Amino acid sequence: MLIWIFQYFVIKSFKFAGSIQNPIRMKKPFFLLFLLVCLVVTILSCSNIRKKSRKPISTIILKPNKENYTIGEPLSIEVKTKLFDGKIAKIELYYGNNLITTNNKPDFEYTYNKISSLGPKTIKVVAILTDSVSNTRYKNFSVLSDMIPEKYNFEVVKEYPHSTAHFTEGLEMHDGFLYESTGQNGSSAIHKIVLKTGKTIQKKSLPKQYFGEGITILNNKIYQLTYTSKKGFVYNFSDFALVDSFHINSDQGWGMTNDGKYLIMSDGTNKLTWIDPKNYSTVKTLFVASNTQLQDNLNELEYVNGYIFANIWQQDYIVEIDPETGKIIATTDLSGLYNLFTPDERTNVLNGIAYDKSSGDLLVTGKLWPVLFEIKLKKSE
Repeated sequence: MLIWIFQYFVIKSFKFAGSIQNPIRMKKPFFLLFLLVCLVVTILSCSNIRKKSRKPISTIILKPNKENYTIGEPLSIEVKTKLFDGKIAKIELYYGNNLITTNNKPDFEYTYNKISSLGPKTIKVVAILTDSVSNTRYKNFSVLSDMIPEKYNFEVVKEYPHSTAHFTEGLEMHDGFLYESTGQNGSSAIHKIVLKTGKTIQKKSLPKQYFGEGITILNNKIYQLTYTSKKGFVYNFSDFALVDSFHINSDQGWGMTNDGKYLIMSDGTNKLTWIDPKNYSTVKTLFVASNTQLQDNLNELEYVNGYIFANIWQQDYIVEIDPETGKIIATTDLSGLYNLFTPDERTNVLNGIAYDKSSGDLLVTGKLWPVLFEIKLKKSE
């Protein structure tokens, strides 16, 4: 484009110069300077175009070619690289952040024998010329579970009163009492509740700038997340005194539970994060999926007999997750609970799972619900 502009102005300049009746009046130094500037612009323009055109362009072809793959499935990756100038020194092929092979041919194929984990995945190809000019290309896909989740029904065992002022974010049973974390700025708090009456007997309010989220109890401490402040709080279990705080290494905090050793957190995506309570470092992350989709909107969590139960935000079902693989092994539709009370315009979505070890049942409720249900799960026939 710059060359065309230059040519246009040069032609116009000479036409203009030719139209002057007395060309001797045009000063030579000015005319020579003009030609020099145009020459420099032309050289720079050609140089820029040459640099852009020299980058190799790789195409990544997955075989079979599809958006979603199944864990355990083999995957063939074909790389084809177009060269404009120069020779290939090497092409690096990455699966995620891991370099899996290097090749010095522009076209090659690599077989990844077994996809070993769930979640969003990225194939990256870096093509490098012998003079170090390089280009990077990406290909994204998802890996789903190879299991069809079991389907469960539920049976209501008991009903308990629940405060319609509680915007439920976290729920946990401990030593015979119910502990509930509530949300909304200005009304976020932790409550110790007598299950049979629904009455709060101990409370810790959050400063109004914080929106409370999930809680869990571990080693005589209560851990609480906040929504978008990227901050968590730690309290003494006995008196709710604030003893520590920690940085949430995610955009948002949603649900929280623990496996007896580590804190486990959801952030509204399809990812769970294990956190060391000693220093709040990330121990591991795990993506959650069924055989049909990555499961987004993971919310309130509960650890039950070696598995993680999770509410799905704005849905009326809960999922049971294998904490080793992230596979959803079961789902329970709880939409029938709405037939057991009278929702109003304030009643929000299902949210809140607690495990009662004494009975082996689950306690479930929702944001601003007037009732908390003790339910027993049973396989659908």
